[in-house]
Amino acid sequence: MLVGGVGVATAAGLATVATWPSPAPGAQHRRFQHGVASGDPLPDRVVLWTRVTPIPGASPGSGQGGPTLVEWEVARDAAFTQLVRSGSIRTSPQRDHTVKVDANGLQPATTYFYRFTSGPDRSTVGRTRTAPAHDASPERLRLGVVSCANWQAGHFSAYRHLADADLDAVVHLGDYIYEYEPSKYSYGHDQQDVRLHDPQRETITLSDYRRRHAQYKTDPDLQALHATTPFVVTWDDHEVADGWWPGGAFEHQRQDGSWAARRRAALRAYDEWMPVRISGTARPGDGTRIYRRIRFGDLADLTMLDLRSYRDERVDADDPRTDAPERTITGPAQHAWLVEQLTTTRARWKLVGNPVMVAPMLMPPRPQVEKIALERTTDPMSWGPAEPNTDEWDGYPADRRRLLQTVADRQVDDVVFLSGDVHTAWANEVRHDGRPLATELVCASVTSNNVDDFMGTAPRTVSQSIETAIRTLNPHVRFVNLDDHGYSVIDLDRSRLRMEWHAISDRRDPRATSRLLAAREVRSGDPRLLPV
Repeated sequence: MLVGGVGVATAAGLATVATWPSPAPGAQHRRFQHGVASGDPLPDRVVLWTRVTPIPGASPGSGQGGPTLVEWEVARDAAFTQLVRSGSIRTSPQRDHTVKVDANGLQPATTYFYRFTSGPDRSTVGRTRTAPAHDASPERLRLGVVSCANWQAGHFSAYRHLADADLDAVVHLGDYIYEYEPSKYSYGHDQQDVRLHDPQRETITLSDYRRRHAQYKTDPDLQALHATTPFVVTWDDHEVADGWWPGGAFEHQRQDGSWAARRRAALRAYDEWMPVRISGTARPGDGTRIYRRIRFGDLADLTMLDLRSYRDERVDADDPRTDAPERTITGPAQHAWLVEQLTTTRARWKLVGNPVMVAPMLMPPRPQVEKIALERTTDPMSWGPAEPNTDEWDGYPADRRRLLQTVADRQVDDVVFLSGDVHTAWANEVRHDGRPLATELVCASVTSNNVDDFMGTAPRTVSQSIETAIRTLNPHVRFVNLDDHGYSVIDLDRSRLRMEWHAISDRRDPRATSRLLAAREVRSGDPRLLPV
């Protein structure tokens, strides 16, 4: 039986299409334009989220509108005849009129319905589910896994299909929003904007980031998924700026002003607009620590990492500092915390929400179509030297060695890294001293460009040769797809964990269909990947 296997309403029945930033002249003003969401389920509580627009001019980031009272309710049934919790909370422009409630006093492994009321308006009804009790032994768990959803690069059809997948939770591994201005990093080789970002500039200020988060939460498919399933999230780089680390970012230039101010603004907006506990609370502004653990009884632990806030600055692959023993991607405190979680848990499966790839990887060059046309051969192995991507754990090999050595020394079984960031689909055996030690499963992007898009080549042509080259250079890669976009579903029980990669038909089509792309399985006690 599923931990959250209660099918009570369709996604279409739980979510509404938002009209933002303001209603048409003469239309009735609606206060709940950005949907509802839940997240970070614990056995006795879950975070509930919404945003209220108290007056037509109080659009996100505007600072308009006064303090507003919002009531919330949690019930056992969608008709709210079995009310179990309720309360009220006051929001204001100081938190962009967002609402986050840590609804407690709930029962473990139970499906609940929730809604919000402000003035004459009531939100759509959301559905959520608490985690099992810590000493429970659930039989099965189903998780959606997604990352890298760029508004300008396409529609979020992947979210719509996940909303119908009967999941216990959605794991979002980062790049929930993108900071870019129009015509940058958009659809395909020619950077076409399928739909324009708001504001139509790179996000720099607190108002910018609030508006960008708000725009993403008007997407009907994202609203549908939030309304049906609790999220467990972490950030990667585009929630702030491309390639960020504590001291700066690739995307941040001197003319952009203070980096510290930009980072504070981005993380504050994230805290306000996401259904997540940061530094242990649902109250915005309490801190910036997002790494944490979500437990599903003794079946699975999900540890979510933050691989941006504590890392050293990225260096090039040929820089001798790359292998320096003091270089870190996690920071010492988070590394020690992760080791403690992995070595002390009673859970069968140790899932690690890991925004960037952990397995060592040599990548052949990725030239653009104009250069490919001039090559004498289509063999990527002859295009130039293969190199690692130092924005991932490959740029911090000492940290990786320390982690894997501990896993080996302490004989920690059934470690599965869930990774994102690279916009492509992978299944890797994470090896140590020449033998498989753990497993890595990497989801493709929801919409962000991948290899055929960057090269400007037709899908399943040149990229297939690159996939062959990758497997030749990296024998631990058991599956790779460089072309398709979509989402993944993990289904696990006590004996095995299975990952499915689903591909959507066309990012430009808001009604895109979905197909099963591939599936791989790992058995408990054996990190080797098996085809399904």
